[in-house]
Amino acid sequence: MIDPHYGMTKSLGRVDFDQALARVLAALKTEGFGVLTEIDVKKTMKEKLDADFRNYRILGACNPPLAHKALTTEAGIGLLLPCNVIVLEEEDGSVTVSIGKPREMFKIVSNAELEGLAGDVEFKLTRALAAV
Repeated sequence: MIDPHYGMTKSLGRVDFDQALARVLAALKTEGFGVLTEIDVKKTMKEKLDADFRNYRILGACNPPLAHKALTTEAGIGLLLPCNVIVLEEEDGSVTVSIGKPREMFKIVSNAELEGLAGDVEFKLTRALAAV
């Protein structure tokens, strides 16, 4: 299982990948996040490289009111948006969900106003992960 210091990670055990993905989407929605982008890494690797890959989705999640605050505070913050969420199937068939920690991502920006906002976003994403 992946567990980077810059992410929050949860193992869902051996569950159906599509059901796990649906649970993640529902939990994000409950916390006010929509998914702007969805990259099916397995499909992309097959199409572009003719390589087999495990089930792996990268979701670009966005909470519009919080994104608006971030973008009006620091125009360049768009380089770090949206919040990335991955849902992946491990070699043993279990499913892992990992969400990037906004406070870690925003550390590279020297803007004190964004620290509290990053904490608010991380709090909501932590609740979403716990609900999955």
